[in-house]
Amino acid sequence: MFLFHDSFKKELAQNLVTGIKESLGVDITWEKLYPLFGSTPNKAAGDLAFPLFIIAKEAKTNPAQAAKKLEEIQFTLPSFIKKKMAAGPYLNFFFDFKVIGKEILPQIVEGKNFKKKLTENTPKTMVEYSQPNTHKELHVGHMRNLCLGDALIRLHRYAGFNIIASTFPGDVGTHVAKCLWYLKYHYKGEIPQTRKGAWLGKMYSTAHNKLEEEKGSPLEAVNREQLTAILKQLEQKSGEFYDLWKETREWSIELMNEVYNWAGVKFDQWYWESEVDSDSVKLIREYQSRGLFKEDEGAVGIDLSDYKLGFCMLLKTDGNGLYATKDIELARRKFENNGIEKSIYVVDKRQEHHFKQVFKVLELMGFENAGKCMHLQYDFVELPDGAMSSRKGNIVPLQSLIEEMVKMIKEQYLARYQNEWPADEIEKTAQIVAKGAIKYGMTRIDPHKKIVFDMKEWLKLDGESGPYIQYAYARINSMIAKLGKPTTDELKFETPQEEDVIAHLMKFNNVVQEAVEQYKPSYLTAYLYDLGRYYNSFYAECPVGSAPEPIRSSRLTLSKAVAETLKTGLSLLGIEAPERM
Repeated sequence: MFLFHDSFKKELAQNLVTGIKESLGVDITWEKLYPLFGSTPNKAAGDLAFPLFIIAKEAKTNPAQAAKKLEEIQFTLPSFIKKKMAAGPYLNFFFDFKVIGKEILPQIVEGKNFKKKLTENTPKTMVEYSQPNTHKELHVGHMRNLCLGDALIRLHRYAGFNIIASTFPGDVGTHVAKCLWYLKYHYKGEIPQTRKGAWLGKMYSTAHNKLEEEKGSPLEAVNREQLTAILKQLEQKSGEFYDLWKETREWSIELMNEVYNWAGVKFDQWYWESEVDSDSVKLIREYQSRGLFKEDEGAVGIDLSDYKLGFCMLLKTDGNGLYATKDIELARRKFENNGIEKSIYVVDKRQEHHFKQVFKVLELMGFENAGKCMHLQYDFVELPDGAMSSRKGNIVPLQSLIEEMVKMIKEQYLARYQNEWPADEIEKTAQIVAKGAIKYGMTRIDPHKKIVFDMKEWLKLDGESGPYIQYAYARINSMIAKLGKPTTDELKFETPQEEDVIAHLMKFNNVVQEAVEQYKPSYLTAYLYDLGRYYNSFYAECPVGSAPEPIRSSRLTLSKAVAETLKTGLSLLGIEAPERM
């Protein structure tokens, strides 16, 4: 449950209780009024809108009349309210941002604004995300899941949630068998000494394409027989292919860890398909013996037609499980071993039907936490010329992409500092900007919408991008380093541009709350971009260093507050803010 963390809304709600009682005769607590406040359609209509529908119903009048009565009656309002005005069924309030600035800017500069507790009584939650397959190459498409999941965890933790971050990589299955098959029977070259994980992914793509080409030929039956034998060894955990699997699996894990370390992502819990596999089959067999699951021509499953979910197969004719089988066992482990109260799966939209089936099967099994499982789906990442596919090999390998982005950043943005900055700082800054471009680009779009990856667009300093926000922060940081740290003793603001920045600054925690409630980091990315734009307008119109006191110190304080908010906001997306750029 979210707390009443907005002190301005809280004070206004407390004052509004008196006005409602005196004008409409309705007794109501401020706690009930607080969540009713909303935005106005535009700045001319006010800064905060209060709907009168609920109050008017109790007062047995219509909302517009109730709003008019509240406008006309005189009651004490907080010092930051300039006026109130009825607008149909709403009572709108106009803020005095000069007053608000004096109160909120010191809190931001000192970091207090970012330490407010936003929630209480929150369920202990596990977020499972980034489920890459071993024996495949990590590409730019994988980053949407990784960046989305990481941002959600950071946002929830900032808000006060108890979160466990988990991942569930796929290290068994047909894709693994294909890769091992090609390595054993067809690959004649040398194994590289570095980046074996990425190389392994290329071997998988080559294997898949070769098998597709040989379909319908005399080799198809031979290939199928060899793949079946490989899968049998992996299932029995013995034989030369099992040994090869163990060795090559480590190459993929090394690649995953390289990417996670680069991205600054840490998991509290790692699950593996291979570790869940046998127990998941046992669990299904147990419930089959109870009569819940039925066998049909050697396969085991359950008919979910009554729930418009079709037939859910849980064991194939060879006795092996499927993805649903493993997710059922994994759900049990998550709740029983971690004491969680909610489980969120960050998985793309193709798996919507899969999770509906899994959650329904869990419910029919009598799993009491089935209703606490949630599939948080998202759309795909595409290249400007279409979709990517690891099987076909038309992907943008992540490590190659990072190298290319870092090279471009050095050449386009950091080359002028070649003789001024140490080489390691240039390298570090280029890496930070590359991360910012990828992470911001992957979280900027609503999860339900498709992303088209365009490296040049994502690296622009004058568009809605991570580097734009990072550059805004670095510029302010450089200015403060030159002009000196601001003091917050006497703050004075006099321009509309200053007020626009203050108005946006005060929304930060409310935006975080909304991003958490809706599971959309895109709300925060939009906020940071707008804050950068508001600040740039202020900076263009309002001199800082040459302004007389106390205007100079006030504008420096305002600038510092913007920098701290940008830095904190970026950190909630897993993005660093470079000190200079």
